[in-house]
Amino acid sequence: MAQTRGNLFILSAPSGAGKSSLINALLKKHTDMKVSVSHTTRSPRPGEENSVHYHFVTTDEFKALIEKNDFFEWAQVFDNYYGTSKQAIESQLNAGIDVFLDIDWQGAQQVRKIMPSVQTIFILPPSKAELEQRLNNRGQDSAEIIASRMAKAQSETSHFNEYDFVIVNDDFDTALNDIETIVMAQRLTLSVQEVRNKKLLNDLLK
Repeated sequence: MAQTRGNLFILSAPSGAGKSSLINALLKKHTDMKVSVSHTTRSPRPGEENSVHYHFVTTDEFKALIEKNDFFEWAQVFDNYYGTSKQAIESQLNAGIDVFLDIDWQGAQQVRKIMPSVQTIFILPPSKAELEQRLNNRGQDSAEIIASRMAKAQSETSHFNEYDFVIVNDDFDTALNDIETIVMAQRLTLSVQEVRNKKLLNDLLK
């Protein structure tokens, strides 16, 4: 079978919906999938490593990369900047790897303009009360920050109808399976199979 270009997926969700946990579980099961490592100006959280979870840079460094047009997309969230490297994404896609972008609705809008074929997925929490409980359970934010995140969550969720797929993360395993189903279906589309099975199709149609 011929190697095909990888597929690009966007995964967005309000903070606390379980998006990061879902991505981590997905990557453990599937070595042919990768998540883009974004650049950010925010401080590392406990356990986060530079160039593994994020490329941590200063605000001046980030703005310099914007000036060089090095980002596939970038956005300001709260007081911090986040961006996705063009070169990193293209090299992985060209190697046949399916890539996930962990970005918000602002970044998703930018990516759609550049690559309309991107598949977008929005993760919802099962309820507002559950979302607030998850944020409290992290034990790393003040009540003021949690209130700010809840307000941001409502704003983020208002853009759910801009996405191709919507998944409610009520049961973790079910939500993970839903994401896998979307990825597998994309791999079976006509445009992908025409390239992957070109030799077979030519032989069958002789």
